[in-house]
Amino acid sequence: MSSTVLQASCLAIGDRAVLIEGPPGCGKSALTLALMDRGAVLIGDDGVTLDQRGEQLFASPPPNTAGFVEVRNVGLLRFTTTSNVRVALVIVLDPEAPRFADAAEPADRCGVPLPLIRLWPSENPPARKVELSMGRYGLV
Repeated sequence: MSSTVLQASCLAIGDRAVLIEGPPGCGKSALTLALMDRGAVLIGDDGVTLDQRGEQLFASPPPNTAGFVEVRNVGLLRFTTTSNVRVALVIVLDPEAPRFADAAEPADRCGVPLPLIRLWPSENPPARKVELSMGRYGLV
C-alpha cells in the first residue's frame, strides 16, 4: 500500500468518495460546504491522503489539516471527517468545461484509473451536479 497527499478536496457521498480539483480560488471549498449541507461527509478540504490498494484508491483526511475547511470571509472551521472511503469519481472545476458530456474522461490518480467530469466553477457551487455525476459516472 502506498500513500500520497493530493491537493484536492474530498467528500464521501454515501459509501463512495469524490475528489474535487481545480486551481486556487475556483470554489473547491465552497462546493465542499454545499455538498456537506446536502449530507456529504468531509474527508479533506484542499488536501487528502490517498492510499492505493490493488486496483482501488481510498481517501482519508490529510495528517496536518484533518477536519478543517477554509470558509472564505469566516476562517478555518473544524468539521467531522470520515476515512478509508473508496474514490469513485474526480470532479475538476474548470471554466473551459464542455457544456455537454456523453461520457466521463479517463483519469489516473496514483496509478488507479478513475472517471473524471469537468464542471464550470460558479458563485453558487454545483452540488447537485456532483451528485448527479456520481450517480451516472462514478465507479460502483
